[in-house]
Amino acid sequence: MASALINVPKKAKRGDIIEIKTLMSHIMETGYRRTATGELVPRDIITSFSCRYNGVEVFRADLFPAIAANPFITFFTVATESGKFDFEWIGDQGFTETASAAISVE
Repeated sequence: MASALINVPKKAKRGDIIEIKTLMSHIMETGYRRTATGELVPRDIITSFSCRYNGVEVFRADLFPAIAANPFITFFTVATESGKFDFEWIGDQGFTETASAAISVE
């Protein structure tokens, strides 16, 4: 089972550039490896990540088999108003994980 770690500042001043960090626990199997009997191990990766700030998408990334296990994604955005960040990871084999974090903007 996957789990997310998120680091969003609890407070910021209006107009500040803030850094957001996410870490998703996931094995990220590429689909290129073989078992001891020669069969391909099925691909199981996170294929996309998105972040919405009060419902507006502020960051999106498409991920591919070359990405490492437990992908760490960091990005910057501008603190415009108090509210909530919603994060979503989507992957192979029906994988979906969501998380959220609040920020207070002064």
